[in-house]
Amino acid sequence: MAGRINDDDVKAVRDAVPIDAVVSEYLQLRNAGGGNLKGLCPFHDEKSPSFQVSPSKGLFHCFGCQEGGDTIAFVMKIDHLSFSETVERLAAKAGITLRYEEGGYNPSHQRGERIRLIEAHQAAAEFYVRALESPEAEIGRTFLAERGFDQDAAAHFRVGYSPAGWDHLTRYLRGKGFSDKELITSGLSQDGRRGPIDRFRGRLMWPISDTAGDIVGFGARKLRDDDNGPKYLNTPETPIYKKSQVLYGIDLAKKDIAKASRAVVVEGYTDVMACHLAGVTTAIATCGTAFGNDHIKILRRLLMDNGSARVIFTFDGDSAGQKAALRAFEDDQKFAAETYIAIAPDGMDPCDLRLVKGDDAVRDLVEPRTPLFEFALRQIVGRYDLETPAGRAAALDEAAAVVAKIKTSSVQREVAVQLAGLVGILDQEFVVRRVAQLAHWARNRGGDQGDRGGRGGSQGRGPRGGTPQPAPAPAFSGPALNLRSPAHRTERELLKLALQRPALVSPAFDAYGVDEFTAPPYAAVRRCIEEAGGAEQGIADDRAYLGAVLDAAPDNTVRSLVTELAVEVFIGKTIDETYAGVQLVHVRLRAVDRRIADVQSSLTRLGSNVAPHELAAAQSEVWVLQQYAQNLRVHGAAAL
Repeated sequence: MAGRINDDDVKAVRDAVPIDAVVSEYLQLRNAGGGNLKGLCPFHDEKSPSFQVSPSKGLFHCFGCQEGGDTIAFVMKIDHLSFSETVERLAAKAGITLRYEEGGYNPSHQRGERIRLIEAHQAAAEFYVRALESPEAEIGRTFLAERGFDQDAAAHFRVGYSPAGWDHLTRYLRGKGFSDKELITSGLSQDGRRGPIDRFRGRLMWPISDTAGDIVGFGARKLRDDDNGPKYLNTPETPIYKKSQVLYGIDLAKKDIAKASRAVVVEGYTDVMACHLAGVTTAIATCGTAFGNDHIKILRRLLMDNGSARVIFTFDGDSAGQKAALRAFEDDQKFAAETYIAIAPDGMDPCDLRLVKGDDAVRDLVEPRTPLFEFALRQIVGRYDLETPAGRAAALDEAAAVVAKIKTSSVQREVAVQLAGLVGILDQEFVVRRVAQLAHWARNRGGDQGDRGGRGGSQGRGPRGGTPQPAPAPAFSGPALNLRSPAHRTERELLKLALQRPALVSPAFDAYGVDEFTAPPYAAVRRCIEEAGGAEQGIADDRAYLGAVLDAAPDNTVRSLVTELAVEVFIGKTIDETYAGVQLVHVRLRAVDRRIADVQSSLTRLGSNVAPHELAAAQSEVWVLQQYAQNLRVHGAAAL
């Protein structure tokens, strides 16, 4: 049984690894104001960023799907890791040696499955790289040299070689302490007649990394004629490798993709190498599968879907490449980026083009020229005889069905007009109407649910200026939040101050009762702050304080609201003692006014049935409260 990680070490890991640095490995972050950063949420589909990160607090929160938490929670969620696996992974990043309460120093058999599988792949990559220098690997070095890749290029992309024997890697990894079960699960080995044998033998090896840079699989190229396997053999589906969710080269390209708002999608490992060496450092490739939904999600988070974002596909000019382009066009509307296609002269791929015509030709190839939709429509229309009415009608029927899938009506109309020109139909409005009709039929059949981006109507709101977001499932009794209510808005601001800027509201805030917060969700957060020792605890160590508040949350709904309030931008422009005082006064004043109204209402209901001493006490309380309210209105925070 794995030992429990020392609490001090967990805190050290949480403090040592900046949350913005970790999140930036998965998506592009931009300034959101107030010291926060924003990006497209990796946990649900959206077209405008509602995911916020607060580097100073070490927290993230999505105002769309309500996911939130600290660095550890983010990595656990996005990489599907256990708590201990996540802490171990982040500790390795930060160079922190973990202590275990019940098992001594971190024995290898205690480490989580994902960590172990990644370590096995890292060890395998190092083994393959060394093997590329062996005499046996001469055939692999020749293959690379013939395609214009020298030793430095191979080292940069960590290209290696798998020896042709049955179990060279398997025996090596066993010597490193990996069990047969781990080797089979990793996909590096497979069952043989007498035990595990190497899956890859006598092949050139490319390591495939995830967005965070961890090696999760390999692509293997056949080199010998007596190898009866496929030309390319990839790692099978494993707990850490899903071919539909990885892009070769993304670890090398992600920063430049985010910086340039541009991505180049090529078809193979050598094409990625050729592009990068030619200066096109935004090139990536799929790994043995068509470019699809999950690949789009990865790129969208890096591109941030701004107006200048571009995705360029470089498919081969053969029929297979044309089919790939049409498949890509099917998903084109899931990008907010502009999509283009680039096909080299004579149908050469980027690797061949670089070899024949040099780096300049590769850079010139990926300069956008033909929009993907135009290429796709030309491919469809080109299959028909446009000299005949029947041919034009058939071309229109097939192409119009494709255009009808475009969800944005203005774009749909524009492309329909261009389709009329491609088919040779002078009546553009006829084509526009035909496309609109097909789109209408598709919607009526339920074929087009629209792009909701994971959003829906709600009474809650995200950051200032955002659109309405879905509220979390209610875990409170009482009315839902209504941010058009001045009382709810002020309570929200005060809680944000207590979580983000506790020095501005302490010690006054800690004297506020839970019942002074009229919205039940806000009362729940106030109770969490109270159980964490009060806002004054946040003055000395705000991260430890926020962690204590989160630990005090009774369920995930309250915990989500805490992270939301801890990262949300304030309504006011200047956040100082004056601003904090206004929120404190307004919340207290409304509480006092409510109490006065309650007492007076009770007296009215009771009428002459109230005892004289109770009437005197009630009248005295009302008088005191009225005087207090007057002082608050006149003197503000000084009267608290």
